Amino acid sequence: MNSSLLQIQTEINSVELIIVNDGSHEQTLFDELKNLNSKIPFTPLAYTENKGKGFALRYGVNKAKGEFIIYTDVDFPYTHGSFLKIYSVLKSESVDVAIGVRGEEYYTHLSKTRVRISKLLRWFIKKNLRTPTDDTQCGLKGFNQRGKEVFLKTATNRYLFDLEFIFLAAKNKLNIKTVEVELRADVQLSTISSKILLQELGNFLKIFVKSIIHN
Repeated sequence: MNSSLLQIQTEINSVELIIVNDGSHEQTLFDELKNLNSKIPFTPLAYTENKGKGFALRYGVNKAKGEFIIYTDVDFPYTHGSFLKIYSVLKSESVDVAIGVRGEEYYTHLSKTRVRISKLLRWFIKKNLRTPTDDTQCGLKGFNQRGKEVFLKTATNRYLFDLEFIFLAAKNKLNIKTVEVELRADVQLSTISSKILLQELGNFLKIFVKSIIHN
């Protein structure tokens, strides 16, 4: 992760890095962040109770001051070239939201169960929701100030906040572009518990009902 961030800072003159601790109390995390901060200065944000990825990102995005905002996971799973592609699209084109999309190679990093769930979600989105892509869950996206305003209107606190954001961005007629991105070769993706999957099913149904109401 450090090398990717250093490469990005070298190629982009001014980067405001914000890292949000979503209620973790693990000492190893604090040690890693301390080590990172000695090499790449960043703004640390934290709160005591775990509230979910969607909540954490809204918390960080709300504090961000830059013209463009790009978010990803703390282990920085995508290549620095993918990050720069998102930035380049936002900077050089009239785009409000740049959405990372993943190729088939991405699925080689997942368990068989997670592959089935991911592809089922993509199929359902493609068949039932009016979004510019069915790959809504890629963890690398960027937006300008118009996109930031819509992003902060999302209400989903866990993984499906991405889907809600893209749905709202399309509904508000923002200019959206998809960008092909790649995972780092050495990345190891985390698993998702059954409890969280059930919670996300409820969030998906809420978004789906909203899409029907607004059609």
